[in-house]
Amino acid sequence: MPKVKSHKGLAKRVRVTGTGKVKHKRSGRSHLNSGMTGEQKRKKGNAKVVHATVAKKLEASLHQRLRGA
Repeated sequence: MPKVKSHKGLAKRVRVTGTGKVKHKRSGRSHLNSGMTGEQKRKKGNAKVVHATVAKKLEASLHQRLRGA
């Protein structure tokens, strides 16, 4: 049997915390930000924890047991 490999594209975009939660960077901060309020820009600067139902789907691609799933 071949090795079970994790999805490298997903692995580069998410980070699994020590407690097993999955965090990802929010989209929409690269350009065209002048129309946004300061509050919108600040919120997009913070990483977000993925919802448990989504984390369950990510488990198969990462081949790792996650807390939220």
